[in-house]
Amino acid sequence: MSYTIDYSKELNPSQYQAVFADHGPYLVIAGAGSGKTRTLTYRVARLVEDNVDAKAILLLTFTRKASKEMLHRATKLLDNRCMTVSGGTFHSFAAYILRRYASKLDYSSDFVILDKSDSDTIIETLRKEHKLTSKERRFPRKSTVSSIFSKTVNQSKSLEKVLEDDFPQFLHELNPLTTLMKEYTHIKKVQNLMDYDDLLVLCQKLLATQSDIRQKVSSFYQYIMVDEYQDTNLIQSDIVKLLAEHQNVMVVGDDSQSIYAFRGANFKNIMQFPEQFPGTTIIKLEENYRSLQPILSLTNTMIEQAKERYTKELFSTRKKGPKPSLIMANDEKTQSVFVLDMIKKFKQKQKIPLNDMAVLFRASFHSYDLETVIQGEGIPYVKYGGFKFMEKTHIKDFIAYLKIFHNPTDRLSWHRILSQLDHVGIKTAEKICSTILSYNDGYKGLFLYKTKSKYSDQIDQLKKLYHVLEQLSPNFKEMGQVILNFYTPIVKSRFDDYPQRIKDLEKFLEIMDQYKTLNDFFTAMALEPPNDTVNNEFDNGLDSSDKLVLSTIHSAKGLEWRIVFIIWTLDGRFPTHFSLNNRDELEEELRLMYVAATRAKDRLFFICPSVYDPRFDEYLCEPSRFIKNLSKDLLSVRFIDSEN
Repeated sequence: MSYTIDYSKELNPSQYQAVFADHGPYLVIAGAGSGKTRTLTYRVARLVEDNVDAKAILLLTFTRKASKEMLHRATKLLDNRCMTVSGGTFHSFAAYILRRYASKLDYSSDFVILDKSDSDTIIETLRKEHKLTSKERRFPRKSTVSSIFSKTVNQSKSLEKVLEDDFPQFLHELNPLTTLMKEYTHIKKVQNLMDYDDLLVLCQKLLATQSDIRQKVSSFYQYIMVDEYQDTNLIQSDIVKLLAEHQNVMVVGDDSQSIYAFRGANFKNIMQFPEQFPGTTIIKLEENYRSLQPILSLTNTMIEQAKERYTKELFSTRKKGPKPSLIMANDEKTQSVFVLDMIKKFKQKQKIPLNDMAVLFRASFHSYDLETVIQGEGIPYVKYGGFKFMEKTHIKDFIAYLKIFHNPTDRLSWHRILSQLDHVGIKTAEKICSTILSYNDGYKGLFLYKTKSKYSDQIDQLKKLYHVLEQLSPNFKEMGQVILNFYTPIVKSRFDDYPQRIKDLEKFLEIMDQYKTLNDFFTAMALEPPNDTVNNEFDNGLDSSDKLVLSTIHSAKGLEWRIVFIIWTLDGRFPTHFSLNNRDELEEELRLMYVAATRAKDRLFFICPSVYDPRFDEYLCEPSRFIKNLSKDLLSVRFIDSEN
């Protein structure tokens, strides 16, 4: 057949094989930077060129944007027929099927899809009906309850197991949560409502229990393609299996980039695909169009440590370049200064734009110290994956106590800490604040303030706090610990995720320890006034897009930069201490490191600082086990201290 597109010219041999794969099950293992999207796009165009009805091609993706982009590209390659391909997310496809066949599940076709806010409202109503909203009870808030229920679906776990794994602080509330979940499910059914998770669950149920509908739907969609198959959960995988009765299915993904178990993604899905579909042809896309070969040589060797994986060997035509580097720093501050210096050198000497450089990290709080350093140097940046630590409520609360000691006329900080007291609203906080400041005696005006109201005991506790802070001054690291002790019960009463917030605050104490005076500390924090997410005041005429990227690795997946720094590659931090005794979690940590490293095009740096971890009473100083034993032929090692 004569084609409009010269596929043999546009594609490498492996891509070409995937594009011209026809009937039967196919598993395409698409390595990082190997042209996965290009391959899917060309296969859509090729099928349409072969006169397959575009509507009979089902392309399932994880974002609407990804689907639209692929179909738009295919249309540009060929013609408008490609825009009629049945493309979309799993959830949008499920909604479409359920609209047609909802009656089979005793729903009407005009069912209402609940958004997150709607679901939370129903849950909050149930909490109140069962009298679970009192402060004394400390029952999880509506958004947390919603998250717990969602995890039971997406992770295919029991409610008890979800609580054990992710919310142990609420395990004692298993029975009332079980009751709420049953009532929430009942309300949705009788009111013809479906939440986001119901779309998948009910679509799977429909296909599994209604054989006539399953056969009808399966026979209509002659060609099924699934993108990012390593990110599917068990329900999504089962939907694919039910749809593909004809076995004519192609799934595309990379087992080495399966990093979303916390969202319910099941690594086993991509590994067991050949078992679920006997006779599967496996095609590997191994030519990398992103990175220099020295980077790929390292990542190829690194991922060999995985116990369960598909073997592949990424290669590039870009053969020469510097080896990746492991930088051993004597502490976190040295790590931050090294990264800052390298960024400045790359920008000034090699003219590399800031937005072509990225600093990646395992957890959002890992970048806290670096943020203070680059703020002080006026380098504009954006951060992805969690709030910048200075913007988090509990961090602002904590700092407010210190700011009052440093500047007692700071009304904003007074309001912040007073409004945390029970029975104190905005107007009452303003009244108390005005009275305290009227004594013209700094924070000591608090000592003169007297009241017999409902919050008098809490005011007395606040007075005791500032008496202790006065005695500890100027040792503000100890002051910080005292404030943390005072604030911890407040954190526990205000936030369902208080364990993580307390960890944030403990980390913040480590940052405080690096400064000698409160003045130095507040200057470095750039808290007067608080900065925006992007430090716009220091743009210095740069293009608005020219900002350094700071990102968690999860948020960086699918992206690329010329220069990549991976910080905190310290055993105990990456991988985390908590994953060391769990094989599955440790394997996912390895894949996370692999994803981070394969973001780099030209230069790759691992930075490993040393630190004392009070949680485990040990000194951490060994590089991540994922890179520690790599050959010197793959990784250059350099030791630096604060003097370098």
